[in-house]
Amino acid sequence: MIYAIQNQIQEQLDNISSSLRAFSLKLTGNSVDAEDLYQDTALRIITNADKYRQGTNFKAWAVTIMRNIFINNYRKKVRRNMIIDQTPNNYYINSGDKLVENDGEMNVAYNELMKMVNTLPEDFRRPFMMAYQGFKYDEIAEQLESPLGTIKSRIFFARKKLQKMYKDAQKERRA
Repeated sequence: MIYAIQNQIQEQLDNISSSLRAFSLKLTGNSVDAEDLYQDTALRIITNADKYRQGTNFKAWAVTIMRNIFINNYRKKVRRNMIIDQTPNNYYINSGDKLVENDGEMNVAYNELMKMVNTLPEDFRRPFMMAYQGFKYDEIAEQLESPLGTIKSRIFFARKKLQKMYKDAQKERRA
C-alpha cells in the first residue's frame, strides 16, 4: 500500500518536474541553487507522501512545499549572517587590535589536506580548488570550457577521493 502511494507520488512528481524546476529557478535566481532547492523539495515530497490527500491539487501541494523550504532556507541564511551585540557598550567590540590565534592543529590538518589535493589529477584538482575558492559550478564550467555536468562530477569524485584518502590517513595514524 505504502509503495503504491509512493509510486503514484513519484509519477505525479515526474509529471510536474519541469514546472517545479522553473519555479525553483525563479525563486533562487541561479541554476545551482535552483537544483538544490528542487532536490530538497523532491525529497520532502517523497518522504511525506503519506501526508498528501488524494484528490487534491498535487502541483499546488508541491509548490507550497518548495516555497516553504525556500523561505526557511532564506531565514536561516539571514539569521546566520546577523550579529547580535549584547554588550552594554561598544568598548568590547573594538578593544583588541591584535588577534592571537592558535590554529596549530587546524593548520596541520589543512596542510595535510592540501597535500592530498595536490595528488589529484589536474582534471579533478583544478575544478575542486575553484569550487573551494567560492566559484559557482557554472562559472567553473565557463572558465574551464567544460560542460557543467562534467565539472559537477569531477568535483564530486574529487571530494569522494579526498574523503577516502583522509580516512585512510586517519587509520594509519591510529595503527
